[in-house]
Amino acid sequence: MAMHNPPHPGEVIRELCLEPLGLTVTEAAKGLGISRKTLSAILNGRFGISPEMAIRLSKGFGGSAESWLIQQIQYDLWQALQKESEIKVKTFA
Repeated sequence: MAMHNPPHPGEVIRELCLEPLGLTVTEAAKGLGISRKTLSAILNGRFGISPEMAIRLSKGFGGSAESWLIQQIQYDLWQALQKESEIKVKTFA
């Protein structure tokens, strides 16, 4: 069952990882081995979580890489479902 309006994974990273640890975006980006610009884009919902990023998040903050990717998929699917009526396809079955 789809989660109702799930948060973007960037919100989860900010609220459950950075804030409790008192990490700045710069410190977290350095620790994850990515640019500050990339982490900022994720935190602000402009970039999604890639499989490689999921591994980095898993190693840095815990949880499985799969759990990070599932959060992204839930968010993406919810966003797509909001525009479902605009998606026109031919039924083949």
